[in-house]
Amino acid sequence: MDHLQHRFGARALTGWLGLFGIAPVHAAAVQVSHLADMSIEELVNIEITSVSRKAERLADAAASVFVITGEEIRRSGVTTLPEALRLAPNLQVAQSSASSYAINARGLSASSNKLLVLIDGRSVYTPVHSGVFWDMQDVLLEDVDRIEVISGPGATLWGVNAVNGVINIITQSAKDTQGSLVAAGAGNRGNATAFRHGGTLGADTSYRLYGKYLDHESSKKEDGSKVHDAWHRSQIGFRADWANSNDRWTVLGNAYEGSSAQPVAPSSTVARDTNTFSGTNLAAHWARQLDGGASLSLQAYYDHTKRTVPPIFGQSLGIFDVQAQHALAPAGSHAMVWGMQYRQSRDRNANSVQLAFLPANVNQQWTALFAQDEIRLRENLRLTMGARVEHNDYTGNEFLPSARLAWKLAPDHLLWTAASRTVRAPARLDVDTYSPAQPPFVIAGGPLVRSEVARVFEVGYRGQPAARVSFSATLFRTTYDHLLTLERAPSGVFTFENKMQGRAHGIEMWGNYQATPRWRLSAGLTALKEKLWLKPGGTALTTPGATAGKDPSHTWTVRSAWNIAADRELDLAVRHVASLSNPSVSAYTALDARFAWKLRPDLELSVTGQNLFSRHSEYGAVNTRSELPANVFVKLLWQN
Repeated sequence: MDHLQHRFGARALTGWLGLFGIAPVHAAAVQVSHLADMSIEELVNIEITSVSRKAERLADAAASVFVITGEEIRRSGVTTLPEALRLAPNLQVAQSSASSYAINARGLSASSNKLLVLIDGRSVYTPVHSGVFWDMQDVLLEDVDRIEVISGPGATLWGVNAVNGVINIITQSAKDTQGSLVAAGAGNRGNATAFRHGGTLGADTSYRLYGKYLDHESSKKEDGSKVHDAWHRSQIGFRADWANSNDRWTVLGNAYEGSSAQPVAPSSTVARDTNTFSGTNLAAHWARQLDGGASLSLQAYYDHTKRTVPPIFGQSLGIFDVQAQHALAPAGSHAMVWGMQYRQSRDRNANSVQLAFLPANVNQQWTALFAQDEIRLRENLRLTMGARVEHNDYTGNEFLPSARLAWKLAPDHLLWTAASRTVRAPARLDVDTYSPAQPPFVIAGGPLVRSEVARVFEVGYRGQPAARVSFSATLFRTTYDHLLTLERAPSGVFTFENKMQGRAHGIEMWGNYQATPRWRLSAGLTALKEKLWLKPGGTALTTPGATAGKDPSHTWTVRSAWNIAADRELDLAVRHVASLSNPSVSAYTALDARFAWKLRPDLELSVTGQNLFSRHSEYGAVNTRSELPANVFVKLLWQN
């Protein structure tokens, strides 16, 4: 996201060309009261849905998936979704300003457009660039049940753009959030407040209402000067759940508004402006349990957003999405699930002299049909094969197959392997971008743009080597083709094409150790090696170095969760990120700590420290990026 926000925040055409040249537009869970009270067995038996679109034990999932529990989020003391995602060792989270983040899995951070993000089943990527505006996305963190983070492809079930990963944010049912909650906190970088009230309507219906406000102050650069990137956001919402013997219904909605100031380079001659954004969304889910273990589900939502980045960009976007899924009753050794999806967007843009989307107003459609069959070859051997055909207005039909083999070596040991083909379909930024807005153009869209392709091979292990130890490891290799570049025609006009290819391979691993009944240790490690090169005919404007060097070669984290006593808990986390070379960012090691004290059964006081003993930058150009100082945040939480 960082590259896009800076791009939309720059006014001068020379700034646009520089940015395009540097980055080629690659540019039913276990519930207990305390995390440390969960046994290792309970952790691996958490139920997830993101890998197969049906409930299964984490221990049986043939994918590289990490689950962030709501209890872990609470004990981390974080106040925003991007910060909560740091808890997943298979994600790279890099902050460049108060509200701007680059969040990715398995590399290509220069693009930030190959990671699909869902909130309660609603996709929050924008068709503008197939990425996520992280300053616009939020939930009441106290209501999160879990966040399922898949590193690796998920396109067969979730569609194009699920190339390097899927983040599925799942909030609790309204029946599990009854009563009232008030949270208020403040620190040296801002403050946050929130409330929630849950109740019932009759015997079968539960509801909750919530609201929250976030205020982040402007940050500073490495030289001590102010960045002018203050971020303010407010949000309200509701959820209602009701059920009978066969059917479950959920209706939920949110409304929000906010602003984030734009960092600008010291050499810029333009005045600072502030991005403003707002949005509303409404979603409904229905599920019915059928005879013989079959099930049927239907989901529909409407999401409307507005974003203004003066003086160059303004957009109003409405998205309607409906999905149906049918899980057939198991028949012999087969368990099949299939479904279809229809998605429509209404995009209206206010063009400027410097930048134009041509045409300014478009209506787009996506349709998809998918099927996946889980075949039990033997009692301990499962083969899962699936495919998706998805149609978009730019490239037509895309075929997205996958195959996974899972072998239960023993009840507590799973070995799996997978092969997948996935794509990142073109977005409006790739095809319809023109600069200036009137001829003669310097940048003239991407009439020849096609989908970026990734072919991924994985081998993984998940298990319990000992009663108090759980461990997961995945080796992966990805081959990329048709990566996006900015090409210069003989006439001197620049257009977007697909003249780059590459490969990446690495390992990701994590585990838990229950040292004592009150103390748990967790650790994670990732290592990545990327190589990108121009295909024959690619111009020198977008070199492999423009994308390479934006991902760390390795990261590691170590976390400690200690229940000191029934009313006191201490959490520590040390995280290390290797250096970046383009632009240069030094390696850093940061310590986060949180101490919480139950003053009363309904009242908790906590003190959280982030980036202790480590002032550091994480991402972006040195003339605009923030240096993250130590942040101390004090929070009072009342809940009855």
